[in-house]
Amino acid sequence: AAAMAAEQRRELGRLSALAVYRRVAGAGRMERRRRGAPLPAGRKRAKARLRRGRAGGGGSEPEAPPPAAPPSRVELPVEAPLDPRPEAAAAGPDAKPRSDPKAMPGGPRPAGEDGGGVTELLQRLARLEDSRQRAAELFRWLLAPVAPAEFLGRHWERAPLLVRRGDPGYYAGLFSTADFDAALRGGEVHFGTHLDVTSYADGVRETHNPSGRALPAVVWDFYQNGCSLRLLCPQAFSPTVWHFLSILQEQFGSMAGANTYLTPPGTQGFAPHYDDIEAFVLQLEGKKHWRVYRPRRDAEVLPQFSSANLTQAELGEPVLETVLEPGDLLYFPRGFIHQGDCLPDAHSLHITVSSYQRNSWGDFLEKLLPAALQMALEEDLEYRQGLPMDYLQYMGVANADTVDARRTAFVEKVQSLIKKLVDYAPIDAAVDQRGKSFLHDCLPPVLTQSEKAHSVYGFPARWQDGGPCNVDILITKDTEVRLLRHGIIRLCNEEAGVMLYYTTENSRVYHKEEPKFLELDPEYTDSIEFLLSSYPNYISVDNLPCETLEEKISVATLLFEKGILTTKKPLAQV
Repeated sequence: AAAMAAEQRRELGRLSALAVYRRVAGAGRMERRRRGAPLPAGRKRAKARLRRGRAGGGGSEPEAPPPAAPPSRVELPVEAPLDPRPEAAAAGPDAKPRSDPKAMPGGPRPAGEDGGGVTELLQRLARLEDSRQRAAELFRWLLAPVAPAEFLGRHWERAPLLVRRGDPGYYAGLFSTADFDAALRGGEVHFGTHLDVTSYADGVRETHNPSGRALPAVVWDFYQNGCSLRLLCPQAFSPTVWHFLSILQEQFGSMAGANTYLTPPGTQGFAPHYDDIEAFVLQLEGKKHWRVYRPRRDAEVLPQFSSANLTQAELGEPVLETVLEPGDLLYFPRGFIHQGDCLPDAHSLHITVSSYQRNSWGDFLEKLLPAALQMALEEDLEYRQGLPMDYLQYMGVANADTVDARRTAFVEKVQSLIKKLVDYAPIDAAVDQRGKSFLHDCLPPVLTQSEKAHSVYGFPARWQDGGPCNVDILITKDTEVRLLRHGIIRLCNEEAGVMLYYTTENSRVYHKEEPKFLELDPEYTDSIEFLLSSYPNYISVDNLPCETLEEKISVATLLFEKGILTTKKPLAQV
């Protein structure tokens, strides 16, 4: 039957979009992986006004795989023990877990219990006052029945995890083929930018992207002829995915991205590879056969960058092989090689939620060490003193085996300067720069109806009877305010002044907008810190630590106008 189906696809391909693409563009286009790196914001000074930095390049992450611990399998209604023996990695998919997630104290209710899936879950989370608690509860729900502490201790950056829930409705409402079709019909999906058309057959990985808009007739023709479809930015087209990721990003403290993958029955869209992200594969529809392999060498454990396409001969034996069904979860760390193919009897739709791209200690030190060296050069004469006149005569690879007291002294001097460099490391400032980059990566927050009514987004200013009305934002000393979310701002003390970076005006498309920030007078920084430490409690404007009431109202009004503050009661009634 599979051979007959393949033959039918070949026949259809003679007049299909796939055939046209191959004639025009030629076969053999390999997948190009994109990475976006936010650039620093601009430095021109203007008091308490919205400023824009330079825009960084957009990008999207593929799917993900590092270290050497055995994968675990969890099958509802109970949780599998983690066997430290290497042979446990090859345990069959029928391994039986032992604990009932419904009995876990404080654990999230499986979505299926309430019949609402992700939609009902997001409504429950919206009732939590603290955005950090929302993020933690969503993370707990994503992993259930595995406790987050156990996951972080045994799996995160270490080993794959398979959770079989036996609940097809667990992810209901997150994303579907109907949502995929609706995105195409919206007319804003473009090949290459938002959608990749891919295939992998006979060891050859191809990308078949035409140029221009991805119109439904063309896209579904590709699919009908055996091509996989990867939607690179579902959060730009799905409010639910946007809402889901905007909460989760606060848990990771790192960009939470997503791709969706729709694969026809009996096909494979991607070659084996590993990625530079932590990946959570959520099976939404149909079934998919997955194989996951350990990193081949130490240098590929927790890699900085994704691999090229690999051949089957390079893989070895999988440490985990399974078929995901709706409601199941598969996690694998960056560096773990993986491939997924569809069974002949069902299509597959899954969403890969990803995070921790370029978020390692090494990435942090890339920002910290140059700043430490610059500070040392400015403040310490020893770093500015000249090298020995004759150092080229006894240093270098050609002299590596030479026994010379001058070599020993040179090496000891370098070691001493490196150790001393720690004293000049502006650790907090480097953390703030990482935080600033993260805020540029972030999705904007999704507001509940109540939050809209109590923020600038629900302010009733409008044109009526020949002129604007309800325009004045009347914040007084008694107005009670708080941050809209805890993770939406970051104070950075930069060379040009004190900058407050924020996410409320970000785009749902990665780096479509430049970094958004306000330049503040230094006397306002205590008020920002007070708002952060007070969250999620409301505080009266009069309690802001500014010298005058005018300054208190001024900073509160500025933050309210940017959507950063919300009030306990609506400022105006329609």
